Amino acid sequence: MWVGEGFVGSGPEAAHLNTILGYRDGAVGTAFATGLATPREGHAGFLVIAQPNQPVVPPTLFVNKAMITGERHAQLTWGPAQLGVASGVLDALADKVIDTAIAHQLVLIAAVWVDPTAENADAVYANNREATYLALKRGFDTSSNLDELIALRDIPINGYYTPPTLR
Repeated sequence: MWVGEGFVGSGPEAAHLNTILGYRDGAVGTAFATGLATPREGHAGFLVIAQPNQPVVPPTLFVNKAMITGERHAQLTWGPAQLGVASGVLDALADKVIDTAIAHQLVLIAAVWVDPTAENADAVYANNREATYLALKRGFDTSSNLDELIALRDIPINGYYTPPTLR
């Protein structure tokens, strides 16, 4: 199982993705099937496609982290955000981040944040494409220096909050 995270952009069009990539016949495959088969109000997982009738490989389940709040939010989620994820997965295949020899044996779950106040479809697409690629790349990166990571506890920041001591 490979777990990744990507954050790209700023403001309402920022993309924040979490990815879990794993084998179809393992825990990720079970989670994939369960996620697809059990939609909840405001959260209906669906397969990511590159074009109609062309799902990406590995099969990718798009899970929205923000409850759909209206027609525009739904359009941005199912349109440019979904297509950004598709393009990011295909970028990862093209760059051999995902081993093409085993791609058909894998499934991917992408948990995707689309801000309900987002407006710029092109930015939503571009940010989700890059965030997906980065999350997949980071999922395979085992070179993290744990000492450097632990040191970050003293300077915690993210795209939505900076503690007062660091402002």
